[in-house]
Amino acid sequence: MNVGAFVCSCGGTCDVDLESVRDGVRDVDVVASSEQLCRDALPAVDGLIDEYDLDQLIVGACDDGCKTTFDDLVERNGLHPDAAAYVDHRERAGWVHERDDATDKTARLFNARRTGLEYEAATRTVSREAGERVVVVGDAETAAALADSAEVTLLADGAEYADGRRDDDSDADLSDVDIERGRLVGVEGGFGEFEVQVEARVTEDCISCMKCVKEGPDGMVTRRPVDIHPDAPDGEWADCCPTDAIDLAGVTRTVEADQVVDPAGTSTARGGRIGYYTGPVDSGTIASVESLLGGVSKPKYLDLDMDVCAAGDSGQQGCTACVDACPHDAVDRPAVDEVEFDLTACENCGACTSSCPTGATSLREPSNERIAREVEALLSRETDEGGIWPFTGGDDGIETPVIAFTCDERAAAALDEYGSRAAAGEDVTYPPVLPVEVNCTDTVGEGHVMHALAAGAAGVAVIGCGGDCLHSGPDPKAELVERLNRATRDLGLGERVAFFAPDPSEPSEFVEELSSFTELTLDPTPVPEGEHRSTGVVREDKPNPAFNSHDWTLESVRRILEFAEPERETVRGLKDFGVMSVNDACNLTPTCSTLCPTDAIRRTEDGNLQFNHEDCVNCGLCEEGCPETAITMEQGLDLSRLPENRTAGEGAVADDDPRWETVHDGEMLECVRCGDPFTSAASAEHIQSEVGDLVEGIAPNSEHSVFEYCGDCRAQLLFDNR
Repeated sequence: MNVGAFVCSCGGTCDVDLESVRDGVRDVDVVASSEQLCRDALPAVDGLIDEYDLDQLIVGACDDGCKTTFDDLVERNGLHPDAAAYVDHRERAGWVHERDDATDKTARLFNARRTGLEYEAATRTVSREAGERVVVVGDAETAAALADSAEVTLLADGAEYADGRRDDDSDADLSDVDIERGRLVGVEGGFGEFEVQVEARVTEDCISCMKCVKEGPDGMVTRRPVDIHPDAPDGEWADCCPTDAIDLAGVTRTVEADQVVDPAGTSTARGGRIGYYTGPVDSGTIASVESLLGGVSKPKYLDLDMDVCAAGDSGQQGCTACVDACPHDAVDRPAVDEVEFDLTACENCGACTSSCPTGATSLREPSNERIAREVEALLSRETDEGGIWPFTGGDDGIETPVIAFTCDERAAAALDEYGSRAAAGEDVTYPPVLPVEVNCTDTVGEGHVMHALAAGAAGVAVIGCGGDCLHSGPDPKAELVERLNRATRDLGLGERVAFFAPDPSEPSEFVEELSSFTELTLDPTPVPEGEHRSTGVVREDKPNPAFNSHDWTLESVRRILEFAEPERETVRGLKDFGVMSVNDACNLTPTCSTLCPTDAIRRTEDGNLQFNHEDCVNCGLCEEGCPETAITMEQGLDLSRLPENRTAGEGAVADDDPRWETVHDGEMLECVRCGDPFTSAASAEHIQSEVGDLVEGIAPNSEHSVFEYCGDCRAQLLFDNR
């Protein structure tokens, strides 16, 4: 791939040193700059495309008109339609920072964009067929609006619809709408397969004879559809129905639907779920319903590797992180020991991927590896010639490098608004944080933050929507920030993480809070800037995908500890690490070692139970499944239990592998016939105490208990004693 970078100062309004930016841009075939790139310089750009045989352009173009100009240029030159990638160095740098900071940041932004292109995932799609059945709960206007395009069922929900119109002066024409009696009980299922649970006091045997309407309590019985209010009193009138269709105890039935509109309802999914609409209905709601009629085809947002999932096994529940995190009900638990992803319901927020410790689920775009490489590019100080770019560090550039994971929806729009205000003359200037755009701040987990600090960032800002996040609601990252500041304090770095929610209409609060964080809260970091390249793994022989949260975090912590002095032996706040303790109730049954999804528990040949802290992801399966309730797991990364901090032979096995430590001493029972060890003495004693009286005497010719024989020899013993 031949790459050209093109930098513009937008008619001189961006206060950047174009020559210095050119010096700082790396790994491209040519760098050019102009004050009006999309106007006077276009012929020169054409010439450079031809001269360097460019097939990829990275362009500093922020305005939609400028982007259209370069898209047309790409088309004229016969390049791929996506051959132009854009960098926002105007609203996010040149208009809101001092000249040296803006110059430094602009070069870094180009380098990050160049790096990100190398790790861009190919587009994949997922689809689901669905019908055109839409259930609308108690909203005649919405039902009428959808009737021309969908098969609409209006659930009356206690309302009267005489003459095909609601009895409330509504003008909604319901002539093409099926009206169902009953009140909503609940909605189950998902897009294309919803089951709407309905309760009524009139059964389907009703022939609409109106006798109950005539004889029933005033205001308690509706004519169309015929139904009875739940509070209607019993009495002789209830026996008037010629078909016995009145059931005051209530009857429930299920109405199947592909989509459901319930304006008065609340969704169990914090961010809503596909095909299920709650809250006020507007034109956008109608458009969304109509767009999904017949089914949906959308980008595939997730890659799944369920072989490394720690959700459970053998009827035991383990990790619940993805189910708990998903704000759109796109992850379900069909059984206690498994999880299931609905890829068509996924909305690309990344909540499941940042919470998953093993890498069983990961975002396709941006992938964790792409995010890592962009962070490293933003913090790198090298030039193409191998030297140090003079605008990085010192007094001439960004002195306090802060990585800012930024929501690319409302938060990004707010920052663009700040830039526009600054260009229009308002005093809006904030510290030059280094942005990495993510689909939602839910994407950001402990792996991302720890990696940024390991790469030399002085701090990490998470910039999101705040109280009205489109996915996770209010303060979605408050818990993460609190946890990780606890971890950074324990690692000896002090507090390094903060969350910000820029209000597009009021920049002063954001400016004040971000300035306080970068200038007052953050001390210089002991970790050198831009010298770390993550592998995303702990060991090459592990089956987990690279850049899974557990391994990525641990790799980053180890890098940090090369330069920092931890304040505690056990680092708190890192949820993907667990410390095991085992009490004397342990009978050394193989349950825990069998259940462990990361093979972090094993029994040795001499009967000891051993634990590998480096590989444990704190899923809780061993504690949940232990039949003796002998295991207790506590969250935290115990530095003393990592192999690099353990003396060979100290609680380790015979081959002196420091990754393993003995957490319970046991004794293996050897078969009295063949001499092979086959179970722990404690397990044999426990089983004998439970069922020994049931098998007493089944081998009368043996001097030993049947529990003293291994499985093979026990079978032979019983055969010989027939």
